[in-house]
Amino acid sequence: MSWTPYLLSLAVGVAVGGLYGLLAVRSPAPPIIALLGLLGMLAGEAGVQWLKGHAQPAAEALHLKSFAVGETSDTRPNREQQDS
Repeated sequence: MSWTPYLLSLAVGVAVGGLYGLLAVRSPAPPIIALLGLLGMLAGEAGVQWLKGHAQPAAEALHLKSFAVGETSDTRPNREQQDS
């Protein structure tokens, strides 16, 4: 993965922000809380994609958790005992 587009985008953003500051123009950027919401959305999307790629371990963990009950003694005879 190349970081060049990300660094270029950051540099241009800083330059435009500096220009807005010099011209005393209010930036049209959303408030920080909206940006944090967008970050949360990206994290959720990435989490779903990660789970899709790791479906088997997640399914096994959920399956084991859903059937995690105390030990029980099975008094039913097994097939070997029935045949004899």
